[in-house]
Amino acid sequence: MANRRENPIPGLLYKVFVFGFGTFAAIYLVAPIVIALTMSFTSGQTLKYPPEGFSLRWYEALLDPVRSATEHAAAFNSLKIAGLAVLGSLLFAVPATIGMSRMRKGIVGAIEPLLLSPLVLPSLVYGLAALIVANFIGFQPSLWLTVAGHIVVFGPLMYRAASVVAQGLNPSLVEASTVMGASWFTTLRRVTLPLLMPGILAGAFLVFIQSLDNVSVSLFLADAETTVLPLRMFALIEESLDVRVAAMSGILIGLTLIVILVARRVLVLRQS
Repeated sequence: MANRRENPIPGLLYKVFVFGFGTFAAIYLVAPIVIALTMSFTSGQTLKYPPEGFSLRWYEALLDPVRSATEHAAAFNSLKIAGLAVLGSLLFAVPATIGMSRMRKGIVGAIEPLLLSPLVLPSLVYGLAALIVANFIGFQPSLWLTVAGHIVVFGPLMYRAASVVAQGLNPSLVEASTVMGASWFTTLRRVTLPLLMPGILAGAFLVFIQSLDNVSVSLFLADAETTVLPLRMFALIEESLDVRVAAMSGILIGLTLIVILVARRVLVLRQS
């Protein structure tokens, strides 16, 4: 019986879709980053593409403590809020992950949607609702209220990242530690937390980046003295298309890439 020839069209369509769409998606993601970096090195007076020559003047202006004092204060506030949001997320996400990993699937299925619900709710809606509630109970917009809002909105990212790792853990490791006489704290410190560390680090990175880049929650919950970097960047664009915005973007892109490479290296070393 002659071998039936396979239809090459499905395979061809698959390759066209995967390689064609994948290439388009990669270009769509990378092109804005390249354009932003290119504009940050312009020698011109305003944001413009293509740039009018090559210069580091806008990075020098951004690092000038006198000319960019407001931007430095906004960056410090954003870093402080993001760091505190990571710490606050650790305090509830890691215990929640450990506790949920020991519950029955039916109970987890009922509780977990509540923990993840802030990821579904638009942050703009939450920011406005949180401001209304805060005013109702007597709290005014402040740095600490902004931190609390970021923990609520972005903390589930850490829980989700850690819970994915927790689902693949072998429970016999914890049982073996207990059988060998270790206390619950020793088991937590020497067994559970090290095994969860890849998920915790991934979650911390996600929370930090999302908090650093957030506009909607900070817009409603931050006071006039707590200027954050994203809002300051918007103000500079509205006022004068200041090229320092592109320089800020270049620094943030560079720091993000460095953190990703370092985290990747650390995870590789932990697995080896």
